[in-house]
Amino acid sequence: MLLELFSAQFGATLGAALAVIGAAFGIGKIGSSAMEAIARQPESAGDIRTTMIIVAALIEGVALFAVVVCLMAL
Repeated sequence: MLLELFSAQFGATLGAALAVIGAAFGIGKIGSSAMEAIARQPESAGDIRTTMIIVAALIEGVALFAVVVCLMAL
């Protein structure tokens, strides 16, 4: 009984941690790529920045859903 409870909590915690780490890596990768693109074509900086913010928000939303699902598993 105690082992099952511990494994459920550990699994939910691990899932939430992986979701947050994955989102952080994805947003960092997007930021890095956007900065490289802006350095190559400075005249497109506005469009690149807008797209970067939209994609980062979508990734953050998916990570939030993943964390909520993991917390609901508790």
